[in-house]
Amino acid sequence: MAYLRKDVSTLTPDERRRFVQALLEVKRRGEYDEFVRTHLEYYTADGDDGLRTAHMAPSFLPWHRMFLLELERALRRVDPSVTVPYWDWTRDRTKTSVPWTADLLGGDGRRSDRRVTTGPFAYAEGNWTLTEGVTDGAFLTRDLGRARDPMELPTSGELERALDDPVYDTAPWDSTVTSGFRNRLEGWGTGRGSASWRNHNRVHRWVGGVMLGGASVNDPVFWLHHAFVDLQWTRWQRRHPGARYLPAEPPGPGDAQHERVIARNQRMPPWDITPDELEDVSGIYRYA
Repeated sequence: MAYLRKDVSTLTPDERRRFVQALLEVKRRGEYDEFVRTHLEYYTADGDDGLRTAHMAPSFLPWHRMFLLELERALRRVDPSVTVPYWDWTRDRTKTSVPWTADLLGGDGRRSDRRVTTGPFAYAEGNWTLTEGVTDGAFLTRDLGRARDPMELPTSGELERALDDPVYDTAPWDSTVTSGFRNRLEGWGTGRGSASWRNHNRVHRWVGGVMLGGASVNDPVFWLHHAFVDLQWTRWQRRHPGARYLPAEPPGPGDAQHERVIARNQRMPPWDITPDELEDVSGIYRYA
């Protein structure tokens, strides 16, 4: 029986409490930091050598879909009623809206060092010490909206431009492509400033703090953000029936992307699963 992922703004007080407590327990067990380490390990950029799976590549969406499922399974081992909610950043767009409330993720970082001091993930609560990929301290940091250089979250119109593209991805299958649903959603753009960060990428920039780097998983909002990104893949599939993950076949020898991207039926590390097997997850979960 498929379970339901809900909009975080619709969670009841009890559902909020259960979600937070399950996250804290996964952290207490030491499992959460494994997720941070995994994301750091597989955050490979265009300029790096080797296979790209998590970012700047076609497998951005199936990789994070599987990553979300693994976290969700860990949460449900703690509390079977819990699922990962999604944050609709086209609608809940302020620093005081959901999910930045005291009973969920807490709020913005303080001005002096961007340290989060409210909510269950505040360092002073003693339950959320950062140990992986830490550069500034052991505490969670945020800079919602970028105080010194303000920027806005992506709009529904910007998201629509990604959803309207009927092709999943295009060569050269990296951050430089200017068409294709995957990169329009992932958000590697051209130009400078906020215009070069679109959709998924701009949300990471808007949240700031630890969400800026490969260790972004240290902020629990990572999961709510990626659940909404995952929902867009489902919406795109409905809008473009028959459209499939691309590339269908691996780039051949002599291609600059040979052995650098995952094709539809290739195994996707660190899991023994293919993008093809993750295109339809309706038997596992659905979105409210």
